[in-house]
Amino acid sequence: MPSVVGLLEERERGARQRGEVLREEAGRVLAELRDAELFWERFVTAREVLAGPGDGADVEERAVPVGENAAPTPAPTPAPASASASTLKGGRAAGSVVPVRGEGVQVSVLSPEYQRIVGVLAASPVALACGEIASALGLERVSAKVEGVRSKAARLAERGWLVKEPSGRFTRVPGLRGGGS
Repeated sequence: MPSVVGLLEERERGARQRGEVLREEAGRVLAELRDAELFWERFVTAREVLAGPGDGADVEERAVPVGENAAPTPAPTPAPASASASTLKGGRAAGSVVPVRGEGVQVSVLSPEYQRIVGVLAASPVALACGEIASALGLERVSAKVEGVRSKAARLAERGWLVKEPSGRFTRVPGLRGGGS
């Protein structure tokens, strides 16, 4: 008859092996998720590049009647920093993937990459430089990655989600709830 200690050791060994298998699987899934998010981010970047510098948040399309056989004409409309979400298309600046932060707009409306940046800053008691944000996101501190974070953080600051300090560091907006995913 097996001893109680022997049975416990056997079950402990099985539980440890199961934990190792799950840990390896979780690592693989996280790597796949990271690759998928980077792949998706390339499309977002490509869309932003194709939109061009003049097609950003300060442009709104005017509707043209179908019978005139003409394309919509962009009309410059400066968006004030305090613009409410209702004055823009569905709470988003025209051509933007980041909605303007307004009354009742939650962090969950942001894409996962932007939620992660807000989450890092929400967890930090001090303002962070973009290299520090990149490191906290698990990215390499190489120019391309840091500049990608800087671009996203600047966009979040323009839309009222973050505060950009004169030093170039970013911090969360006081009273912002939710920390991202």
